[in-house]
Amino acid sequence: MDFKLVNIGFGNVISANRIVAIVKPESAPIKRIINEARDQGKLVDATYGRRTRAVIICDSDHIVLSAVQPETMANRFHTKDIKEINDKKGELI
Repeated sequence: MDFKLVNIGFGNVISANRIVAIVKPESAPIKRIINEARDQGKLVDATYGRRTRAVIICDSDHIVLSAVQPETMANRFHTKDIKEINDKKGELI
C-alpha cells in the first residue's frame, strides 16, 4: 500500500489515502458537519488559532480544520502525483 502524506499547514500532515473531500467552511451544511464532529469528538483543529479556510473530510468520519486554502492543498496533491509519474517514467527508461 502506498503511503502518501499531504501538508495541511504549520507542519501538520494527513494521509492522502484517508481524505474523502476538501471543502470550504462557509456553507451551512459544512458548518453543521463541523458542529456534529465537535460533539462526537471527531474534530481535529489544525489551524493554530487562525481562520479556518479548508475542511478536510476523512473516510473515518473525522473532520480536520486547516488554515490552508483548499486550492493550495489540491495543488500539493497534483504536484506530488506529477512528480511520482515522472519518477516512474525514469525507472522504466
